[in-house]
Amino acid sequence: MIRSELVQRLTDAHRDLTPREVEMIVSTFFNEITDRLAAGGRVEIRGFGAFSTRARDARTGRNPRTGEAVDVDAKRVPYFKPGKEMRSRLNV
Repeated sequence: MIRSELVQRLTDAHRDLTPREVEMIVSTFFNEITDRLAAGGRVEIRGFGAFSTRARDARTGRNPRTGEAVDVDAKRVPYFKPGKEMRSRLNV
């Protein structure tokens, strides 16, 4: 499902909201998750899962086209751990 499909399904389910209002709600939801992760925090949605970040150390990578060694800086990457309810629904 892509973002526009999500907005459309929510608009269909909540006829009292305009598509613009639903888009604003979806944007706010995603922005808040991103802002919390950028601040080093964690976001937990009960029954769904938890978003957090993990540190990746600096390393030497390879350019796939040339095979040349390339230094890759250390960075934080997003990580999602599904909740128990989601795991059980996926493995029925």
